[in-house]
Amino acid sequence: MSEREFMEYDVVIVGAGPSGLACAIRLKQLCAERGQDLSVCVLEKGSEVGAHILSGAVIEPRALTELIPDWQAQGAPLDTPAGEDRFLFLTEKKSFRLPTPPQMSNHGNFIASLGNVCRWLATQAEALGVEVYPGFAAAEVLYGDDGRVTGVATGDLGIGRDGQPTDRHQAGMELRARQTIFAEGCRGSLTRTLFERFHLRDGVDPQTYGIGIKELWEIDPAKHRRGQITHTIGWPMDRETYGGSWTYHFGDNLVSVGFVIGLDYRNPWLSPFDEMQRFKTHPDVRGPFEGGRRIAYGARALSEGGFQSIPKLTFPGGLLIGDTAGFLNVPKIKGTHTAMKSGMVAAQACFEHLAGADADRPEVTGYPEQLRRSWLWDELHAVRNIRPSFRWGLWGGMAYSAIDTVLFRGKAPWTMRHHADHEQLRPAAESPRIDYPKPDGVLSFDKLSSVFISNTNHEEDQRAHLTLADPAIPIRVNLAQYASPESRYCPAGVYEIVREADGTAPRLQINAQNCVHCKTCDIKDPQQNIRWVVPEGGGGPNYPGM
Repeated sequence: MSEREFMEYDVVIVGAGPSGLACAIRLKQLCAERGQDLSVCVLEKGSEVGAHILSGAVIEPRALTELIPDWQAQGAPLDTPAGEDRFLFLTEKKSFRLPTPPQMSNHGNFIASLGNVCRWLATQAEALGVEVYPGFAAAEVLYGDDGRVTGVATGDLGIGRDGQPTDRHQAGMELRARQTIFAEGCRGSLTRTLFERFHLRDGVDPQTYGIGIKELWEIDPAKHRRGQITHTIGWPMDRETYGGSWTYHFGDNLVSVGFVIGLDYRNPWLSPFDEMQRFKTHPDVRGPFEGGRRIAYGARALSEGGFQSIPKLTFPGGLLIGDTAGFLNVPKIKGTHTAMKSGMVAAQACFEHLAGADADRPEVTGYPEQLRRSWLWDELHAVRNIRPSFRWGLWGGMAYSAIDTVLFRGKAPWTMRHHADHEQLRPAAESPRIDYPKPDGVLSFDKLSSVFISNTNHEEDQRAHLTLADPAIPIRVNLAQYASPESRYCPAGVYEIVREADGTAPRLQINAQNCVHCKTCDIKDPQQNIRWVVPEGGGGPNYPGM
């Protein structure tokens, strides 16, 4: 192996999502305001900024306005103001309109492609002097002799499946920093190692997650209702499973449609992908899509634990921002504004730390304190009990949510707790099977044709990025007890039980080429046996306008 080259910065940010880019921009703004200079670098594992960004997305512009007050004049791609809000309860054949919960009101918000917003933010960052490097996956955290984080290293290119260098081998590069900011998004692979090394999750609730399945459609202009926002609950979910849909009309005859299912679901026969497909066949849902064309597909896990699952945010040499720390406001169904705000607060604290008398101290202690004084903290605290209340089922959760919002106004004198998602599955023998209809290729589709339009690609001869701690567990435990749930909870057909014609024992086949980097397997596997690590930089999906 060749020796790695290195570059040195004051701040390295891992991830070019809304939190990482907002942090980088704010750092450079502070440099200009205070007459200081800090070198700032942003690494992005996707082939371009926005390639791995997936969100509904209805964006509350509060944080963006604080960051770039003239964002409209600067050409930010938020050009579809939110219009009518619709909130529906679905049965199998009918729908009933319900009052829109106050947290879900979208007056003043915008429907947009979050990927395109991040592309625009990257241009703003670069104009201020930030170095943005897409296609470089941070694969390793670097530590100094004193144990503090000193930066990250990108992964080697050209390492074959056998772990040996190939003829295209190129060593990764070390990016050394005085402070390293992790903005990897939900279930970041490096962040997970930081949780373990620095015990950042001690004393807080387990993070709980959802998986969002999204499609982008181009529909008949006569059916397009620009600005219309619809959310649904009920069918096809049963009453004990947390989930619901969105449908957003925006742009030029575009519709964003998706389904989110809480990963604390209990029935191992459930397939989030197939639930989303049959949702579109509902009589009161299918209309806009008939005669339309599906143009993009993707999936991504999201952190739903909120306030009580926020980990310790700082450690020697670095800190956490955005959804990697879990700042999503679940009842509001929004996280872009909170992610950006966390990045902006982190930038302020980090700048003061590096430019002040505490520069030699390893930990930016001011960040958590400043965050607690921000509107982000108040917002998450007020809705902290709504997601965990759905452990009582759909009707119990809705009833409690109304009481918490109207009567207590988010100030109930208690805080409900979360549970770990991977511990919730019942044995398959104790769970009702779910028979999903065959996809029709018009409104509903199979996984492989969906992965095809996600533009997912990985170099075939590379070291596996989906690893098993114990290769025997998928058959001995997952297949035997849970009927191989990984073959259903993965929305990309990565995991497959293969039974040979000669009657040999079944085996788990991992089709890593299909992986859309949703991280669901890393979260939901009952034994926590699957570990997701970054593949070569530039691999994975390439989402256009998602």
